[in-house]
This record gives sequence, C-alpha cells and structure tokens, in this order.
Amino acid sequence: MKLRVLVVDDDEDICLYLREFLTREGFKVQTVSKPSDALLEIREGRHQIVLLDVRMPGVDGVDLLRQVRAIDSDICVIVMTGYPSVQTAVDSMKAAAFDYLQKPFDLEELRAVMERAIREKGLVVDVEARVNQMLGTRIRALRKGRTLTLRQLANKTTLSVSLISQIELGKSAASVATLRKLSTALGVSLSVLFDGV
Repeated sequence: MKLRVLVVDDDEDICLYLREFLTREGFKVQTVSKPSDALLEIREGRHQIVLLDVRMPGVDGVDLLRQVRAIDSDICVIVMTGYPSVQTAVDSMKAAAFDYLQKPFDLEELRAVMERAIREKGLVVDVEARVNQMLGTRIRALRKGRTLTLRQLANKTTLSVSLISQIELGKSAASVATLRKLSTALGVSLSVLFDGV
C-alpha cells in the first residue's frame, strides 16, 4: 500500500509538478486548489501527509493549518510558501507543522523532508515498492550519465526495452540476474545499485 499525500496549492503548475515528482517517488498523490476541498479530504481521513501552501487567495494558511489540526491532530503537515517570514514560520510550527519549506525548493530537499516525515511519524510504506523505486531511479541515472538510450542498454544486456523501462519506473521488480546484467552493462558493481537502498 502506498502512502497517500494531499497537495494543497492554488497554483495548478505546482500541483502538477509535485504530483509527478511524488508519484515517481512511490506515493499516491491527490491535489486540490481550494482550501475548503482540502478540509473535506482531510475529514475523509485517507491521507498521511499534507503539503500545504500557506499563501492562497482569501485564506490565512496558518489558520487553515489550525483547522486541519482540529480535524486531525496527528496528520503530517509540511508547510510550503513562496513568501517566507519568521512570523509565518513560528506560527506554522506552533500549529504543529512538521516542516516549513520555502518555494522554490529543491526536489532533493523535499525528498529528504518526506523521508524524515516517514521515519519520525512512523508511517508504514510498502518496502518492496520503495526498493524498486530507488533501484529504478539509480539505474536510470547511471544510464543517462553514460548517455545510453533504453534501446542501447537493451542491446548490451539482451533485455527488452519495455522491461528496462518498467524497472527504471520502479514498476517491475528485477531479478538478481537481470540486475547483474544491467550493472555489468553500466560498468558498475551490483553493490553500487544497492548502495543506500
């Protein structure tokens, strides 16, 4: 089962950007652009993490955070803002925000905050899916670093393009034999693929 993340932001581009990134990271993502919709979603109790923009038209984001807390005191809320201020940061933390991210933030920064949230909040993740995701990301990065196309890597390994693509997307668990073929073709040891996984 995937962890469910709710993204609350009035900027559709940011919603799309975060949905694509977090989905690739193995989360089930829903986005809403209206604060009232966010509160309805949180009342349903289906999400474990909320990414909340605190600067939306017609609403005080910190007040919205307090309303979220009134509905669910335990849900992990990560606050985002393009207009950071000490006061907003202090008020957000007083309202039990897990973290405070300044936009535009680096995706590595978001990934680190999400991983810390999962660890500190004791959220259960599908370990196998997470491993597949991390291996896929690593294989893709190595392939791109060597400027190989999927077709070229397939030719080097005698694996199909679709299988390698599924592995890179984290949608398919690769056998040890398959991973050995990929690591050999990429010029790294098998342990490099698993480093930190």
